Amino acid sequence: MHRWSLLPFLCSVVLVGIAPCQADGSHKMEVVKQWNLLNFNFPWDYPAANKDFFNPENIVATGLEVGYDRIFIATPRLFSGVPATVSSIPRGTNGDSPVLQAYPDWTHHRAATKEYNCSDIGLVSVYRLRIDSCNRLWALDAGVSRSLEDFEVTCPPKILVYDLHTDQVVRRIDFPPEVVRRESLYTNLIVDETTSRPENNCDDVFVYITDTVAPGIVVYDSGKDLTWRVSHPAMYPDPDFAESSILEHRFTLMDGIVGLAFDMEAGIVYFQPLATDRIFSVTTAALRAGPLPFGKDLPVKLVGRKSSQGIGLGVSPRGGTIFYAPLSETAVASWNPRTNEHQILVQDQEKIQFAADLRTPDRDGTALYVLTSKFHRFFLKNLDANEFNTRILRIDGVAIPSGQLATQSHLRPTVPYDTLHGNAYYHSSVVLPVPYKPLAPVLPPAATTSTPLSVFNTQNMPFGHGLFTKQSTFGHSTILQQGNPSQPFFSLNSGEKSFPPSFSSRPQYGANGSPIFVPKLNQNFNDLNLLRYRKSISVNATAVH
Repeated sequence: MHRWSLLPFLCSVVLVGIAPCQADGSHKMEVVKQWNLLNFNFPWDYPAANKDFFNPENIVATGLEVGYDRIFIATPRLFSGVPATVSSIPRGTNGDSPVLQAYPDWTHHRAATKEYNCSDIGLVSVYRLRIDSCNRLWALDAGVSRSLEDFEVTCPPKILVYDLHTDQVVRRIDFPPEVVRRESLYTNLIVDETTSRPENNCDDVFVYITDTVAPGIVVYDSGKDLTWRVSHPAMYPDPDFAESSILEHRFTLMDGIVGLAFDMEAGIVYFQPLATDRIFSVTTAALRAGPLPFGKDLPVKLVGRKSSQGIGLGVSPRGGTIFYAPLSETAVASWNPRTNEHQILVQDQEKIQFAADLRTPDRDGTALYVLTSKFHRFFLKNLDANEFNTRILRIDGVAIPSGQLATQSHLRPTVPYDTLHGNAYYHSSVVLPVPYKPLAPVLPPAATTSTPLSVFNTQNMPFGHGLFTKQSTFGHSTILQQGNPSQPFFSLNSGEKSFPPSFSSRPQYGANGSPIFVPKLNQNFNDLNLLRYRKSISVNATAVH
């Protein structure tokens, strides 16, 4: 029999089949950046004094990604007054509260000024970001404005992929309506490159996406341009854990699946709803298998139970260590399912109050990055603007790099990235990597019998899930609107609609705003009836080499 010393706070964490945790004081936590309130580099003619456009007490950071020269931050439109949803800061900046640079520029954030067309190349509301090994930034756009106020579905969800060497969009991914629900809120993503071939330049990956409010995982096969959706009761919120507690503050939020992490060695995706004390897992083989037949369950496993709710999840690129942060404990802990080692990495009641995102970027060796914010204070409207309310923290020596980037040295700058700042990245002394080379676009045949339709024609667009359109009151942009959001607790295990009707047409957004029709490319291959999209955009400034 083993005798363990139980610690008073995090050792209330009980993961199935593992030993109680141990305190480890060897890990030092560094504050990379911290802000009282977030601010931006506004153009001179932007209405920064208008609270509907810019209200710093409504801007909450939920997503983090660490690049070679820049740190990227996602600030979704949870409330009104969020001017930009993706921003960056140079890694070499000094001091607190650096001004955020709208990424890639302000033309991609016109939704804040209500002059946005859904066919434009731009962003509405981004919760999470990921950088692949080809140095491309994947921005998952939920398309929902004011998700914690009136939940306006401004535009359908999509992904924009930016080449970080040129800051140009090299790919746009629009989701077919069959994988979008009336209350869908796409909040997190994993880019799975485990079967990607180097010659395809990260354009043949699998992407796993969380739908938080209509709980499910959307799977995108970027090599075949196919999309499907799977669901399981474990992805739903647990009413017993609707109320979360952080220090003296309590708040109620019934969010489903949102935390997401990937063990690339084992082929396991870990996930957790916000309103639960559990962590679950599912294999990538199960996710890649396609839509679930009626009556068949997704093989989800219970990993274990934590001491409280949590949102951020991370996994070491090698070794399989899981990182998580229970809200009530204001701490970051780790567990390795292979060695059964369970540790408290850091605990701080002031700096770790709501760990929204945990990142272990290969580009930064053994470090774990933690994005924390006093989200509950924003949510409860009792924020103290004189305190630091957003932080980027770094814990070194806890992750093991995958070693994948060692074979792709041409993708990194020749100047050490930790010394870079601002324009230094583009200095003449810096040898830039070879630009991303997209795959040849999958073009429709020259002749087609498709009848052109408007992008959102209510008579012809087969949205089968309660989405409808209305004309915007500002400009000529088209706003995708919904009625009163219904409760997402619809019937479980009823199967997911995997195939649209064979007679339905499927408009796609073109780069110039006109619809593009992609007919079935191979009559002998079941391609989910037109769930294919072009791999490149005609206005893309990144040339095909």
